[in-house]
Amino acid sequence: MLEVQDYLSNLPVEKQNVLQNFRIFLQDLLPMASETMAYGIPTFKYEKNIVHYAAFKNHLGFYPSPAVILHFQEELTAFKTSKGAIQFPFSEEIPLELVKKMVLFRLNQMNIK
Repeated sequence: MLEVQDYLSNLPVEKQNVLQNFRIFLQDLLPMASETMAYGIPTFKYEKNIVHYAAFKNHLGFYPSPAVILHFQEELTAFKTSKGAIQFPFSEEIPLELVKKMVLFRLNQMNIK
């Protein structure tokens, strides 16, 4: 968890605030998960990686898995996506209800209760 805090503390303050709030939101959704760094970015893990997130120049990158992105593709049309990533621009509010649905879908996919 210290590595995650180090990652966040090295960001510009405005990005720190966004990512710290996103982190707290994910902590509340994933009380069974541990926080670690994987692929150089903050990760929530329970036996396997659940989700990752990271700060970039203009967006927060969220990595819930390709299957999750495929399942929610209709709801993600307002955002730039790739096979495994969603870009939430820092200039817009993060759709937390949609993130919650994606995280819960991911947990179900992984058979985590």
